Amino acid sequence: MTFRNPEKPISDLRRRMLEDMAVRKFGEKTQHDYLRHVENFATFLGRSPDTATGEDLRRYQVHLTESGAQPPKMNSSRVALRFFFTITLGQAGLAQQLTRIDYPRKLPRVLSPEDVARLLEAAPGPGLKYKAALSVAYGAGLRAGEVVMLRVADIDSKRMLIRVEMGKGRKDRHAMLSPQLLEVLRAWWLQCRSDGWLFPGRDPFLPMTTRQLNRACHMAADVAGLGTWISPHTLRHSFVTHLLECHTDVRVIQVLLGHAKLDTTARYTQVATNLMRTVTSPLDRLALPTEQPSRKPPRTPDEPEPVA
Repeated sequence: MTFRNPEKPISDLRRRMLEDMAVRKFGEKTQHDYLRHVENFATFLGRSPDTATGEDLRRYQVHLTESGAQPPKMNSSRVALRFFFTITLGQAGLAQQLTRIDYPRKLPRVLSPEDVARLLEAAPGPGLKYKAALSVAYGAGLRAGEVVMLRVADIDSKRMLIRVEMGKGRKDRHAMLSPQLLEVLRAWWLQCRSDGWLFPGRDPFLPMTTRQLNRACHMAADVAGLGTWISPHTLRHSFVTHLLECHTDVRVIQVLLGHAKLDTTARYTQVATNLMRTVTSPLDRLALPTEQPSRKPPRTPDEPEPVA
């Protein structure tokens, strides 16, 4: 991909931005997304993005708004352009022209434990591959991209841990490995006998794709009669919610999920409805009578004062 510039070779600018991202250990997807956003801006501008002015940035955000771009997309564009202008071009002042769009975040939708069981039992075949992969998404709370990139060597049955290598944010972490999940994975391994990828794709030398996993999840949800909105990430949401409802410390869950900020994990407390039902209202701690005691009706203002 190249930026459009009719006047000078722009590949040097692109290379510089790639180097800036590589130094900061940005993942391949992040680099691709940042470049795409800058290229979109260059297309709108009709010239090299390093010639942009503050007014150009303002007009571009107006253009995105009028084009119906949603706030998450606009904010992603803002982050990429801020990086480009601040780091690659060294024009931090210009980057300040970009406005962040605030918007209400929707609460994640989750499944009940009973519905999770129905979904896993409805996982398509042949074999246990998709049931095992979806079980990892729920049983360990992994993202779809983390599930498909697991290797057999990442399953540590001695310490009952799953090694998640280079997860979101390019960070390694450990996820929990429950006895039941280990049993499912062992049954799957006896079928596939893989030495490399835990969930090989159609080409055994390559991992399953997230698209395949998503398709399998949708098929299972359809068979189980659970709706079309369910994805592997729904299982991750359900993992968090069900742990909270079992009174697991939110800081422990933060580590298991690989969240950089506790606030990200804490928002799931709004979904943990079973947890809410166990909380005692302060009203219930008051010793209030259940029946209204009989009283003399209050005197009206028109009544004369009683004679002593």
